[in-house]
Amino acid sequence: MRKLLVTGGAGFIGTNFVYYWLNKYPEDHIVVLDALTYAGNRVNLIRAEKNPKFKFVHGNILDQPLVETLLKDHNIDTIVHFAAESHVDRSIHGPDEFINTNIVGTHTLLKAAKKIWLDSGSKPHRFHHISTDEVYGTLGPDHPPFTELTPYAPNSPYAASKASSDHLVRAYHETYGLDTTISNCSNNYGPFQFPEKLIPLVIINILFNKPLPIYGDGKQIRDWLYVDDHNRGVDLILRKGRPGQTYNIGGTNEWANIDIVHLICDLLLEQFSSDKSLSERFAKSAAAQAKHPATLVSHVKDRAGHDRRYAINADKIKDDLGFIPEESFETGIRKTLTWFLEHQPWWKQLLNESYKDWITTNYS
Repeated sequence: MRKLLVTGGAGFIGTNFVYYWLNKYPEDHIVVLDALTYAGNRVNLIRAEKNPKFKFVHGNILDQPLVETLLKDHNIDTIVHFAAESHVDRSIHGPDEFINTNIVGTHTLLKAAKKIWLDSGSKPHRFHHISTDEVYGTLGPDHPPFTELTPYAPNSPYAASKASSDHLVRAYHETYGLDTTISNCSNNYGPFQFPEKLIPLVIINILFNKPLPIYGDGKQIRDWLYVDDHNRGVDLILRKGRPGQTYNIGGTNEWANIDIVHLICDLLLEQFSSDKSLSERFAKSAAAQAKHPATLVSHVKDRAGHDRRYAINADKIKDDLGFIPEESFETGIRKTLTWFLEHQPWWKQLLNESYKDWITTNYS
């Protein structure tokens, strides 16, 4: 039986991880620590809070005494570290928060883990750090995908902050013997994703007949991974991953942004055709008048330092740990689309004053 501390567990990937883990390992205990910044939403965890083996703590990973108390009081043996500022555009306009949370926050967790798990006598433990493929920089159209040996070359403040935190995690393993692992994943999508990201933003903008903003020519390529496939990869690393190792988790599923937008347009039009109630719920949508939503596509100025292509080589986690994604992009995107159509109250409450300026201008 594991006792996990999940940082950032009220965010997109963290929320999905909590439900994945509670469902698969009902005997385990989970404590979520989340500061509930703009992308953290306690409502995400309302079902989890009915579980007696789940506890939510509103707090910050920068609070080392709090982290130490949680590790001791709950006899935590596993930290799964999702907490991070993660939106590239926000890092360009305000990098300080990214440095503070992603670098200083990660170091604070490492110090607390070392103190509780090592300094007073070694205890079995695992510190798993969630990172990103963006630490590797950008790829040309014919370059091979990133491997775990690809040199780091971050191009945004966000990517640089995650690269720095990766190095700190590795250093605590090499220097102090902390049992750490790192995963660098490709772009995730699925339920609970904050609406500033590409896929939910396009879905919601289509429903309200708003422009679909496409940076530059829209041919930036990303490797996409359904969120629960990511969680399956993390599960394998926690159970079978070797201490000190890094594992790339990818979907081997490269799509250009513009092609994803057109796919979502096609699928939503299909949904409106088969479910007449959608036209009543979203009467403003072009799809409600049987018009193709692709007419909403609007090309905008490309963002600074925009990486052209990411792609993950996931051979290591496949060969060493047996990882195989269960969702194809078609099945995953249909599940995601259905979830957003069925959970309008969830995302509608996010469309408030602090968010309104993002809905038609930004995504990552």
